[in-house]
Amino acid sequence: MSYAPPEENTLGVVVGGKPRRREADATRRVIRAATPRRASLGTGFIGIGAAVVCGLRAIYGFVWFIGQWGTYPDPLPAAAGWAVLITVLVATFAVSRVMGQLPDWMFAIFLTGLAAATALDLYAIWPLHDIGRNATAAVTAGMALIVVITLRRSLDVLISAAVLGATLATAMVLNSNLGPDDLAPQVTTLAFAVLPAVIGVVVVRGFRRLVQVELDRVLVQSTVSAPRFAVGMMASEELARLDLAAEELLDSVATGKTKLPLDPKTASTAASLATELRLHLIEGRRETWLYHAITESDLLGKAVTLTDKGSLAGLLDPQQRDGLLSTAWLLVSDTVKSGQGRTVQIAVGPATNSVETPQGRRISIPIIITTTGVARNRVDPATWEAIRKVGKYSDSTQNSSLRVDIECLVDNPADQ
Repeated sequence: MSYAPPEENTLGVVVGGKPRRREADATRRVIRAATPRRASLGTGFIGIGAAVVCGLRAIYGFVWFIGQWGTYPDPLPAAAGWAVLITVLVATFAVSRVMGQLPDWMFAIFLTGLAAATALDLYAIWPLHDIGRNATAAVTAGMALIVVITLRRSLDVLISAAVLGATLATAMVLNSNLGPDDLAPQVTTLAFAVLPAVIGVVVVRGFRRLVQVELDRVLVQSTVSAPRFAVGMMASEELARLDLAAEELLDSVATGKTKLPLDPKTASTAASLATELRLHLIEGRRETWLYHAITESDLLGKAVTLTDKGSLAGLLDPQQRDGLLSTAWLLVSDTVKSGQGRTVQIAVGPATNSVETPQGRRISIPIIITTTGVARNRVDPATWEAIRKVGKYSDSTQNSSLRVDIECLVDNPADQ
């Protein structure tokens, strides 16, 4: 049994080897959801689909190889190339499924196998002087790269595809007739060998980006139902740590492990703990759900600026909150897709006057959304639907970008 060195908690008490209290269910869910490995959620299924596509392409190529068996001056090198290719593909798929990843040594063997299969195939068809019409294992080797698109870095796959494409292109220039009647088969074969890996990399990177963005939004969506003033998800984890430290101190005093009066070191640590708890309580009375939604989001935190001196965003009901949060997401989400620098500034308040409505007298809060890099004619229609949930609005163009003025009606907190 391995030995873990003792650790000190917030109070400076050695707690190594002692069982720790289980974290709160909400905190554990947040920590699990924020784990980086969740960013690759679902790529395993993409890998299986890629393996199926590669298998179908291998069957097609092998049947084509058998069909032109009689045209080879010596078919044995091509057959050996196919044997090497199939062995490498099966071994790579099995190792990746068992280990959940593809180590560097296995990736090196995989690339060596593809290179050997390509070389043997080119050697067998070289006397035919037509790479485009006769290459089989070499083309399938390019398709085989999609098997590892979810297991290796995109750069690794792209470099491998580029090297294979350059090899085939060089062989075609040196060995094949590139006349008008023969150029199309050469280009088609080269595309079949290189493009699947490139397309696969683009799809996987887009999928991972989509999952990261959606996961980020799910994490901050919980703020829609939060109280007007509350601590955020990250602060909840810190509060759980402080709560555990406080319980340990009180328990040690109650059981007599810590004698009263407290020694200077323990008393100083207890005072620091009390100060941290008070600071968290004070922050919880100033920060609204919208502040936490923006600051704790990896996407919104980089692009959205909030001005809410009166903490009036906390007065919005859940539907209005959802509309305002969705508006911010829709306005900046294209930044992830296109790489363009979009920014959004949200100014809430000050409250102007009260308005008589069928639901009673309500307070009117102005919300101004100004943007940079967002043309009005490029705004998603769903954005306008989200804005309508917040209140009546008018839009205009400011510095060639969108500006939205919203009149948001909320319940008077004095009447609650």
